[in-house]
This record gives sequence, C-alpha cells and structure tokens, in this order.
Amino acid sequence: MSPAGAYGVLLDDLVAEQESLDELVGVLDDDGWAGPTPAEGWTVRDQVAHLAATEEWATLALTDPLAFRSEVDRLNEEPEKRAAEMQRGLLARRPPPDTDALAWWRQGRSAMVGHLREQGPKDRLPWFGPNMSAMSFATARLMETWAHGVDIADALGVARVATTRLRHVADLGVRTRGFAYVSRGMVLPDAPIRIDLAAPDEDDVWSWGPAEAPDSVLGPALDFCLVVTQRRHPADTELSVTGAAATEWIGIAQAFAGAPTEQRAPSRG
Repeated sequence: MSPAGAYGVLLDDLVAEQESLDELVGVLDDDGWAGPTPAEGWTVRDQVAHLAATEEWATLALTDPLAFRSEVDRLNEEPEKRAAEMQRGLLARRPPPDTDALAWWRQGRSAMVGHLREQGPKDRLPWFGPNMSAMSFATARLMETWAHGVDIADALGVARVATTRLRHVADLGVRTRGFAYVSRGMVLPDAPIRIDLAAPDEDDVWSWGPAEAPDSVLGPALDFCLVVTQRRHPADTELSVTGAAATEWIGIAQAFAGAPTEQRAPSRG
C-alpha cells in the first residue's frame, strides 16, 4: 500500500475509534458522567473534556504551527499554571459557553480530522514533544482516544471489544521505546528486542525487531497496548518478557508525549 493509502486507512481508523468511544459515552446519564475513573481525580466527564482540549491543540498545530509553539512557550513560562492545567487535563483550554464536554469533543475532533485529511503523510507538525509526521500525529490521536476510552470503560465496568485498530497503538508503543529513555535521562541499550503480538482476531501475529534477538516481548496485542499506554501494570497482563533490556523497557514504556510517568500499581501482589 502506498504511503497515501496507508494514511487514509489510518484516518478512517481514527474516526472509527472516536465513534466507538462516542457510542459508549453518548448514552450516559449525569451519574455516569460524574463517575470516577482510574486516573486519580478524573471523572468520565474529565476524560472526554481532556480529549476535547487536546483536539483543540491539535487543530491549532495543524492550522497555525507558529501560534501553537507560541502558546506552548507561554504555558511553559508558568510552571505552576502548566502543572495545574496538566493535572486538570485541559491544558489551558475551555469549552465554549453552553457547550458540554461531549459536544465540545465532537466539534473539536471533526475539525481536527478534517485538517489532518489536508496533510500529506510525511508533512511535519509540531506537538508538545518533538515535531512529528502527520502519520505519527494521527496515530498519536488514535492512541490517545483509545487509552482514555480504556479508563472510561473501566469506570463504567464495560469490556470493550479489541479491534485490529490496536495495531496503530502497538506500532506507536514500539516506536517510542527511545522516547521512554530520553524523557527519563536514561541511556537506551543497544540490545534489539523482538516483539510478537497476537492480533485481536487471533489469526495474525504482529511482529517487530529481529527474529534472532535474545530479548523479547510476547503476548496479546491488547495487553501490550495497555502497558505502553500505562493503563495496566505488566504484572496484570499475559505478556511474556525475556531479557534485561526488554524487562527494563516494559517497566518504563510510554507511548504518549509529555513528562515521564509511572506504570499504575499492579492489582495483584
């Protein structure tokens, strides 16, 4: 498939992931929206509002990169404000008057995807970390939507069906191995790692890295995605991790931008 074709498929998958989460939250009553999620201090409403806020930032990055960088710089000049906005999840964004979190997210994601469709897959875009290609940018938006959807589903006690869209999340998880080390001031080991993940339909295996690598990560793609987005501790998954380099990486894996954060505590001792 050509890069342009793969980019089109990715954007369609992004929209499908957004619509899947919308179906979950669109029927909630006030109690459902106010329910606590695994992210400390965040309700379901906070999770959706965070997605809406980051869609606004993404649209700004797509339409006016210089203004995006200027706003990020201003936010960084006030560390206490930035920390508070990070904790709240809104990053200095607020919904328009008389607009609830769901409507805000719907408006923002539609505009953002529209602007993404105007990009070429290799076009460079700014973000809170290093600049990214439009392909990576869209993948990150899909990952973000899916990961916050996991928190919401956990809060509601709902088991969402894993889909082949997880391949995008898994691929981002693999490609951000170096970022996990750089963000922590650690040295990335030279040791290659083999990753073999069972696809959700169980009829395929997604693989990265040399087959002969002594270090490996094996298991369900869903579990790998839950770990690299820090939604599950590795001990709470069926991942099989072999070798010192693989073990270290899985302990710090982080597929999302921003300051380094820690894996959630395991549910079993």
